[in-house]
Amino acid sequence: MIYMGLGANLPGPHGVAPRDTILMALTEVEVAGVCVTGVSCCYKSKPVPASDQPDYVNAVAALKTGLAPGPLLDLLHEVEARLGRKRLARNGARVIDLDLLDYHGQCNADWPVLPHPRMAGRAFVLRPLLDLAPEWRHPISGKSAVKLLAAAADRADLQLLVSGSDKKPPQGS
Repeated sequence: MIYMGLGANLPGPHGVAPRDTILMALTEVEVAGVCVTGVSCCYKSKPVPASDQPDYVNAVAALKTGLAPGPLLDLLHEVEARLGRKRLARNGARVIDLDLLDYHGQCNADWPVLPHPRMAGRAFVLRPLLDLAPEWRHPISGKSAVKLLAAAADRADLQLLVSGSDKKPPQGS
């Protein structure tokens, strides 16, 4: 399976809330021909590294595509740009962030680096990943997502969004 991380902490196109920008990104990915087969719940998290930025909304989606990892990541970057992402500063606030987390368990040290090089220590990636793939194991370390989540420094800052417009996004086709 292919897993994509989604995150946002700034208003998106036309001032929409970060969670709505995540839903827009999922639609854009599908319009581009990538099948979204599942979407986690959305979670609120503090910025990593800590800063005075607004909190993030994060989710993970499962994908199916015939695209190889490089072209898929290029497509994700195109979707980010269409939704207003500007890459101004590393770890800066953003309208949308789409990360290729895992591509069928492949390991690649060159571009694109797989699995995502920082996912193993980030609760805001691991917790939503568990919604979709409770048995997932890191392709390099072999550690389960549950074990990695237990060791993640940011795990206490994670909050499930379930009220009002923060309900779980609809499942993909």
